[in-house]
Amino acid sequence: MIAAGVQPAPPAVPRAVAPASHWSEYAIEAALLGVFMLSACLFTVLLFHPSSPVPALVPSPFTRRFLMGLAMGSTAVALNYSAWGKRSGAHYNPAVTLTFARLGRVAPRDAAAYVVAQFAGAVMGVLVAMLLVGGLVVHASVRYAVTVPGPDGRAVAFAAEVLISFVLMAVVLALANHPRFGRLTGLAAGLLVATFITFEAPFSGMSMNAARTVGSAVWAHDWSALWIYFTAPLLGMLGAAEVRRWRHGREPDACAKLHHQNRYRCIFCEYRVGRGTSGGPAAL
Repeated sequence: MIAAGVQPAPPAVPRAVAPASHWSEYAIEAALLGVFMLSACLFTVLLFHPSSPVPALVPSPFTRRFLMGLAMGSTAVALNYSAWGKRSGAHYNPAVTLTFARLGRVAPRDAAAYVVAQFAGAVMGVLVAMLLVGGLVVHASVRYAVTVPGPDGRAVAFAAEVLISFVLMAVVLALANHPRFGRLTGLAAGLLVATFITFEAPFSGMSMNAARTVGSAVWAHDWSALWIYFTAPLLGMLGAAEVRRWRHGREPDACAKLHHQNRYRCIFCEYRVGRGTSGGPAAL
């Protein structure tokens, strides 16, 4: 019984998900790019260091770039479809995260935390490579797997980075919004990484990722044309997002995960539900 003059307590209102509850996704993003950078350093040592048997067995630089692309594309696919990748969404690239945020698929606080985690993970990944192979990663033929403009200059490197970033995001957005082929988004992204390393790396080093470039530059003390790797990938990916919006209008957008069809929670869907929006075909 309620005493006279005493109002009943209002019903409890569910609180929004606290930022602290997303720390596992932030840590996973750091770990994913850390593993990618570790793989990049180790495969660069294997394929390009003069003490490795591979350069003697495979003298063609193009063939070794193809093998490097195959190795890193496979690494990307494995990470995209790993338990970690399914949990965080497998961005491990600030430009990817910020583009999804621009599309309203990622909460601003999550986007900021993802970007910080990605930079930290890249730096730590190269550090782990140094601890594992020591001076091999320091050698001029490896140089911490740095990404710098090629001999054609900075303008070409900038244009190349914009182009490959545009293509990557255009493919990701097209597949992620497709009800039948959405599950192939992570595979397509890995295949593009392999292709770009094989054919585009001589122009810009094939970064598409400011955090990936900084992860190497911190240890190599090589900040050559760093502005390219901060601006070009973001311009290319944001451009792809705007082109898709122009062509398809404000269609229902899929989730910001590269592989959404899994049993792991989705902080991006939580955010969109809280805003009163829903996912597109790939979010079903």
